Amino acid sequence: MKEKNERLATLKMLISSHELSSQHEVLQALRKEGYHVTQATLSRDFKQLKVAKAASMNGEYVYVLPNETMYKRVHKPLSAREMLHTPGFISIHFSGNMGVIKTRPGYASSLAYNIDNADFPEILGTIAGDDTIFIVIDEKSNPEELEVNLNDILNFM
Repeated sequence: MKEKNERLATLKMLISSHELSSQHEVLQALRKEGYHVTQATLSRDFKQLKVAKAASMNGEYVYVLPNETMYKRVHKPLSAREMLHTPGFISIHFSGNMGVIKTRPGYASSLAYNIDNADFPEILGTIAGDDTIFIVIDEKSNPEELEVNLNDILNFM
């Protein structure tokens, strides 16, 4: 079961970071990551993950995960194994009492959830997209101090 869960996580990362338009391309990408599966297994994995095809920004039909019909692709993607072992947090920048946190695609929602449920009384709230979190802090708070604290926490999420 562990291998299946790892394969599914790898498959999600591949679909999220590459424009794959055929099952053959997906099977080749999985092989590069060390997973040798049949087309039937891939079809079952697609069904479980609710993978669909949708038009990408360049008009080609590619595989996407649910609610990602116009998925923003990474220009120089890491291998799926590298992505699974690196945190989703990329950067944080403040302007006044508003901030923008950049994440890898698909990580913003879970990181925003963790921020909202952490003990940061100076944070008024967050709004998450796919790879960006908008954060608002109390006007009396020090953005630089909060940025350091958030950097420490987000790098380990």
